[in-house]
This record gives sequence, structure tokens and C-alpha cells, in this order.
Amino acid sequence: MNDIRLPPDFLWGVATSAFQIEGAQREDGKGLSIWDTFCSQPGRIKDGSDGSVACDHYHRYREDVDIIDSLGVDAYRFSMAWARVQPDGRGAWNEAGFGFYDRLIDALLEKGKQPHLTLYHWDLPQALQDEGGWLNRDTCQRFADYAQEAAHRFGTRVASIATHNEPWCTANLGHGTGQFAPGLRDPAAAVQVSHHLLLSHGLAMRAMRAQNQPAALGIVLNQWTADPATDSAADHALAALEYARSVQWFMDPIFKGRYPELALRHHGAHAPRIGAGDLEVIHQPLDFLGVNYYFRAYCSAEQPPRQAPCALGRTDMGWEIYPQGLSELLLALHAEYTLPPIYITENGMASATPRHDRERIDYVRAHLAALATAIAGGVDVRGYFLWSLLDNFEWDSGYAKRFGIVHVDYATQQRTLKDSALWYRDWIAAQRAGRAAA
Repeated sequence: MNDIRLPPDFLWGVATSAFQIEGAQREDGKGLSIWDTFCSQPGRIKDGSDGSVACDHYHRYREDVDIIDSLGVDAYRFSMAWARVQPDGRGAWNEAGFGFYDRLIDALLEKGKQPHLTLYHWDLPQALQDEGGWLNRDTCQRFADYAQEAAHRFGTRVASIATHNEPWCTANLGHGTGQFAPGLRDPAAAVQVSHHLLLSHGLAMRAMRAQNQPAALGIVLNQWTADPATDSAADHALAALEYARSVQWFMDPIFKGRYPELALRHHGAHAPRIGAGDLEVIHQPLDFLGVNYYFRAYCSAEQPPRQAPCALGRTDMGWEIYPQGLSELLLALHAEYTLPPIYITENGMASATPRHDRERIDYVRAHLAALATAIAGGVDVRGYFLWSLLDNFEWDSGYAKRFGIVHVDYATQQRTLKDSALWYRDWIAAQRAGRAAA
């Protein structure tokens, strides 16, 4: 591990998302989002909490930028709360909301940090959900209007703009299983929403390109390998289907202009309604692709299914630690698609250890080793964003799961750097100095 080398111009960053850290739920004209509504419904969040205060980043952003600066990273990836800048998802812009992001971007630039903006990290304005949300095709155009305005305002000051973060989660966890907002349990709806998310991405890319701003434009997808549990034909078939309906379902329309045939056959009557020209709109050139990686899919057709071996253990989310899956995934994508530069936009682990989190250090270092393997194999990876800067609101898990390299005492809002934060700081410094951290 001491010999891991990444390119000298490699970009190092940390990442967060708006709903998970900002708080200030109704402050300065902000509208409600679907996650505000979801949290208010009994039984939705495991610890009964909500995001109304979270890490109070809205008021403490300068302190958080100082922490980012102390880590020596190059960049900070964050998302904008759509309902903060446009409370109803259409109509008038909220200047007070845009003012917050202006101040945040200014603070980052003052410290020499690249701002990397994500437009949508799952927090649709509730007013649009009341009109059908992502099941309503009109929401795609509303999103494009929002993207155009964001690019107009910030396209010269941010390094990149991503349209969506993990549309797989929005579609499947939000509309298929009901685990995430808006809490629908309708497999057909999930498939249709996935198409509308991709369509909104394509429309937004066109709208932002028209602004002729220098910010790099792309999308962030959560991805994984799908490994058969055994050599049985049933397990291999299940793994092929899993990969087709997850990774290829989003990659193929963007990079090939079509949906994967295996997944379409599987969806059958639930296949999406695709309008004339939709796939052409989705098939837009990207300046970058963001890849979020946490685990692999372990595919067993047996009942009950065989469990993954978890030779390196599990995270506090119960996810298998499988770093080699990152290099395997990237090499597979490189072989199948003509790709733009890639950024690892999220990678990290939930750990219950409050401060001396050696297990997180081991996790990150192992994944960086896997990343180095992929780069050596020809994959053009330009940077890595560790998830997450802060302990935060972890969606339906509430505050019980901690992904941060900075500990947050939610009662006092005190921030304390964990051992992993200090290690990451030293690792980056060592990489820049041309040697690997011990």
C-alpha cells in the first residue's frame, strides 16, 4: 500500500449534499422539498429525525470551508437545494437562496478551492411533487430551466456542474421500494421516472451548453459490478440482468443512445414510455462522468440467496467492503464505452467509531489502491472526492449512520476532525510530494 502512486495533477476533494447538511428548512424564503415532507411522515426515518437543522451548514459554512482548507484538498463537491433557489420549482427565483450559494462559492474561491456543483441530489421541490413530480414529464423541462439559470449565474465560477446525483436511487428507492422520498412503491413508476430523469439530464445539458460558460458539464451515477455467487447458469444470468438494469440502464442511453435490450425485455409491460426524439436528447456529449462506488452486487439465484463472503468485513450500513470492485467496474466501463474523463465523486464508509476510525483509513486506502490499478489499466480518472466531509443526515437512517471524516456533535454543532481526516490530509500532502503515506 505504501507504493500507491496517483498522477501528479490528480484532483483531491471532499463531498456533501444540501439536504444532508444545510438545515435552515424554511429560512430566507426556501420552499419545502419532498424530503421535508417525507421526514414529517411517521415511520419513514428510522430514528424519527429530520433535516430541519442537520449540520446547520447554512449558518456555519465559513467554518466548514475553513475545515476544507485545513485538509489541503483541491476541491469541494456540494449540491444546491432547488427549493432554496426556486421554492415552487417554477416561476420566480429566490435571490436570498442564490445569495447563500454565492457566498459559499466566494468562500471556496478565496481559499483556492474548486467548487463542483451538483444540481439535484434528491430534494425535488414539494410543489412539483404535488403536480406529479418525476412522473410528470413537464418536470423535465422545469429542471432544464433551473439548470440553465444555475449555469448562467455560476458557470464562470464553478469548475463543474453535474445534473443529477445517482438517478438510480431517485427512481428505484424513491419510487420503487418507497425507502426514499417521495416514498412510492410502484415498480412501473420507478422505470418511467428513470427515463424522465435521463430526459431531464439531456434537456439540462442542452440548456447549459447554450450558456457558453466554461464549467465542465456531466452527470454522477452510482455504479457497481454484478458478480455471480457461483458458476451456475442461474447466477450468471442474474448477474447479467442486474448489471443491465442498473449500470447499463443509465450508461447506454447517455453513451449509446439506446436502452439495453436485456433490461427492456425484463421490464416488459413496465418499460418506459419514450417520446419521439427522447433518446437523441439524452445522448449528449459529456465533459466528465462522475462515478460513485460503495459496494458490488453479489448475485445468487438460490433461496435463500448466498451472502457475499465479506472477507474485509462490512461497513456500518451493512455493505460489503470490496475495493477491487472499483477497479473492475472502471475497467469494464472503459472497455464498453467511449468515455470522457472520470471523477470518483463519492467513495467512503459509514463507521460507528466516533474519532479513532482506523477502519475508514484502511477502507479509503484500499479503494485508492484499486483506483490506481484502474488508471494503470488505461482508465482516465482525474480525481477523487471522499464521502463525506461531515457526519450528516443519512436519509432514511437519520443521524444513526456516520460517513464523515469530521465528527459532528448534533447537540452543539461542534466539529472535530477524525483520524481519517488527518490521514487524508497527510496522504494528499505525501502524494503531492511524490511519496505515499505510510
